Formats: sequence, structure tokens, C-alpha cells
Amino acid sequence: MAKAVFDCQVGFCSECGALMPEPGGSKVVSCLLCANVVPAKAFEGREEHTRVVFNVYERKEDQTQKKVDITKSDGPLVDRKCSACGHDGMTYYTQQTRSVDEGQTVFYYCPDCGTHEKEDS
Repeated sequence: MAKAVFDCQVGFCSECGALMPEPGGSKVVSCLLCANVVPAKAFEGREEHTRVVFNVYERKEDQTQKKVDITKSDGPLVDRKCSACGHDGMTYYTQQTRSVDEGQTVFYYCPDCGTHEKEDS
């Protein structure tokens, strides 16, 4: 056997540093990455303890679904009649609220009465 490249614990390959598989019924254990062979006797008396720890889920604000607060002065003014008060001229903004292969949603705001309208384009 060649001189070890890594000075590591039993369970790790001394040639490439990869995690060695558990010894089965054979007399040798072969590294799955570099095929280095280690005698199974090297694993005798070894105990292994594992623990699974789940991260705590913290909900973060989704940047793609931010609510837009539009006021009377926000957005460009378009020639659209308000369905509530009949005012001619509404401000608008667009947002992608559906899947990518569908059009944007246009949100209109009447600066006169404050009515909000939505149009899927």
C-alpha cells in the first residue's frame, strides 16, 4: 500500500479524504471515489453516532410578491374612466402576478375617489 496522502480518522479514505462506506461482510473496504482499499479490521471497535437537526424555519418577506401601495400622485396618468365616479384619468402600475407565460396584471387607481381596479392583460 502506498504512503497515505491524508492523516485522517478511520472512516475516511487516506488517499482522497472521502467518507468510506460501512464495512460489510468482506475483509476489505474500498473507497467509492478512488478505489483505495483498507482492511475491514481497521473499523473494529468503532462506534458511530448520528444526530439529525432540523433548522428552524423563518419566513422571510418574498420580494416577488411585495404589495405596492399606490397613492394619488404615483404612477403615470392614462385615459381611463373610473367605474365608480366617472372621473376621466387614472394612474396605474403593472405587476407579474400569474405565471410567466401569461400577461401582466395592471392595477388602476382613481386619484379623484380612490377606487382601485384590476385588469389581467
